[in-house]
Formats: sequence, structure tokens, C-alpha cells
Amino acid sequence: VSIYEPADPVVESVRGLRTALHFGMLESPNNRILITGPSPGVGKSFVAANLAVTIAQGGQRVLLIDTDLRKGRIHKIFGIEKPGLTEVLGQKMTPDEAVQNVPNVEKLDILTRGDTPPNPSELLMTPSLGDALNWASGHYDTVIVDSPPVLAVTDAVIVGQLCGISLMITRFSESAHKEIMVATSRLRQNGVNVRGSILNAVEKRASSYYGYG
Repeated sequence: VSIYEPADPVVESVRGLRTALHFGMLESPNNRILITGPSPGVGKSFVAANLAVTIAQGGQRVLLIDTDLRKGRIHKIFGIEKPGLTEVLGQKMTPDEAVQNVPNVEKLDILTRGDTPPNPSELLMTPSLGDALNWASGHYDTVIVDSPPVLAVTDAVIVGQLCGISLMITRFSESAHKEIMVATSRLRQNGVNVRGSILNAVEKRASSYYGYG
């Protein structure tokens, strides 16, 4: 949306998020932002992709990394071929070789999830992930990390421990309050810095146009 419909109200909301994160990152120990959610289908990849585009359009060099080695879809959103992170973690490729540029966005690069490995969690727990993220932080102004859902697998906790800021994506009228609280608690108990939540896919209902709806 941020590339092809820049006047869309959604894009303006993402720009507001970009501004808020600019100040939030001043206190962050590194320049990595984890985007996650309590469960599948909340739109975390949509938010991660549009946030990455918007920050890049603002002049920063941005790397968007898909760490959902099972079902990541960043490569589909941008029409980019694999390989990617799996091959970097398996030391079959260097980050330089695996990173790909987005043709329509000058300062945005992407590291796709790569081919699905048989052991995603174990692969993410290797020192290679920390090495890859350190490389990314040294080469880019902002690193956005799209992770799997917190309650589905342990991967988000593993990746989140290496990111300065984490944001919880929730979906209007679908994300249950209890699962949001449990997911946030699980991250924080493992040392992940959850700085806030984003309510996605808000619907403006007819009742909200009248009275105090």
C-alpha cells in the first residue's frame, strides 16, 4: 500500500507510527524492531512491510528480515525470490549475497526467509542469527524483523531477545484480550522489550458516526 497508494489513510497511520518509533528508538540498545503478534492472521507482515517502505521513503537505509522460517510471506508481498535467511543461518550464503533490493524503493533491502528448514527453532538459536543481525545493524539505519506469532512457536522469543524494541500487532474484533496479555507476558518474561501494541484492521462502523458510539 505504501508504494502504490501513498495517499491511503492506512499509509498516513503508518507514517504516524514511523514518527513515534523515531523517538522510541533513541532509548533502544540497537536499531532493530521486532514485529510480532499473538496468533496468525493479525497482519504483522502487512504492518512490517509498510513500515519498512515508509521508513525507507523517509530517507533511511532499511533492511526488512523475515524470520518466520515456516510460513513467512515477505517474499510474496514484494515478489522477490528466495533464498534468504535460512541459507545465511546455514552458512551457505553470506548476508551480502542473500539480501535483495526492492526496485521501487531505493533505500529498502529485504532478506527473505529462504527455503523452509526441517528445524526452524534450532536454526534460529544458533550464533549465526546474532551474527546476521549484528551485520544488519552495522549496514543499515533501521532493521525491521518480522517474526512468527508468539503463541504458536518459541521463535518470536528467540529473535525478540536480540531486538531493541518489539511491537505487538493485534487485530480489531479478532484478537482476544487474554491471548494478547499472555503473548506480551511471555515475551517480557524472557527479556523481550515490548514497547507497545498496534491495533490493525480497524473498521469504522455506522454506530460510530452518531452520538457517542
